[in-house]
Amino acid sequence: MGKYTTDDIMRIVREEDIKFIRLQFVDFFGGLKNIAITAGQLPKAFAGKCCIDGFHIRGMEALGRNVIHLEPDLDTFAILPWRPSHGRVARFLCRLTDENGHQLRESSRYILRSIMKRAADLDYTFDLNPRCEFFLFLNDENGSPTTHTGECAGYLDVAPMDRGENARRDVILTLEEMGFEIESSYHENSPGQHAVEFRHAEGIRVADQIVTFRTTVRMVAERHGMHATFMPKPRTDLMGSAMSLRITASKGGKDLFTAAVPDESTQEAAAGGMQGENACVKTPEGHDPCGKAPDWYSAEAAHFTAGLLAHQRGIAAFSNPVINSYKRLKAYFHAPTELFWSASDYYAPVRLLRDESGKVQIEWKLPDGAANPYLTIAMAVAAGMDGIEHARALPEDGLRTGILPATLRESVQAFEEDTFLRSVCTDAYARMYIQEKMKEWERYSREVTDWEINEYLRTI
Repeated sequence: MGKYTTDDIMRIVREEDIKFIRLQFVDFFGGLKNIAITAGQLPKAFAGKCCIDGFHIRGMEALGRNVIHLEPDLDTFAILPWRPSHGRVARFLCRLTDENGHQLRESSRYILRSIMKRAADLDYTFDLNPRCEFFLFLNDENGSPTTHTGECAGYLDVAPMDRGENARRDVILTLEEMGFEIESSYHENSPGQHAVEFRHAEGIRVADQIVTFRTTVRMVAERHGMHATFMPKPRTDLMGSAMSLRITASKGGKDLFTAAVPDESTQEAAAGGMQGENACVKTPEGHDPCGKAPDWYSAEAAHFTAGLLAHQRGIAAFSNPVINSYKRLKAYFHAPTELFWSASDYYAPVRLLRDESGKVQIEWKLPDGAANPYLTIAMAVAAGMDGIEHARALPEDGLRTGILPATLRESVQAFEEDTFLRSVCTDAYARMYIQEKMKEWERYSREVTDWEINEYLRTI
């Protein structure tokens, strides 16, 4: 993905023999959808004249959106490497607009773009480094997916124990063809489970990469006769799949989260007990004359982390958006269950870390493979900025301040009660989302599961 003009794209389409273009968009719940047009229809698309019927798309009717126009984001243009070399296929991610060309304020992508613009207006830049986990399962003789892996590989194992190694390699090569920069890929803890880590990028680009990544993994897995799933907890006996995010920040081009090394004058002030703004400056040796937080992360990092923790229960409605998400968030499966932060505890949903250069990152481990990346990132950045703006106090390292939601119903209720988060995504979107998710919960509540049959049929 790069910077393109319409002339650039028309030239590439001719030179690369591109015959079809997919106009892709993300629905209100983070699902990727598209229509296909021929290359001859590109001028119409560039003019924002390609439209879809919103009636059949979940949530659109509730918001009164019947006809939706698709406006290609030129910078997301990419040729799909898994399609034929002749009569090739390309894609755009599109903005959703009304008939007058106004962007839909309820669009997930628009909401994230608005938050990132607000951050930019305050001179903040937030970059995110995602690590996406997924399972590769075998298909049966009819080509239908199973939950069998055919392997017993564990963390960092290699072939032949890792039977998905070739598929994972092809995923990386395909992504690199599409302009991704991949930092690492490896076999995760559970049989059939894999992880891929991207290089950090700005919020909207990262979200675009995540939805593209998911499609690419599924397509490549299918070519290898396997089924890829980002379902948070596909098997009771295995650990679930997370989508952890490492967040770094700058203000005015300067690192925001790493504590500045004090100069000699501030060290002298601290040592001499000077009163005023320099009285509690920490020294390079790690001494804190006021007995406060460690000297390696900044006050802004502490406030951002505190804001993220304060809104964590409501954010879970987006970072963990399906019934199955809460089967992952259980003890003994390497997933967070309580509200706290730490610099060392692996099970903390939020961790403050330093990379090899000493730069501070905030690692957020709550999101899973079903998360809407646009809303998840928007909520996290907004909550962190809220923490900075209100100078929220960070609890002690490891201090439990509550528990995470145990069900989708609990997280949706927490979101409903969080007026700040509702303002981030507009009240109209919030009402629609709550309504649709509660319908999902009610459908699940009426379902008689295999577990209930096995547990009660013979005993009651």
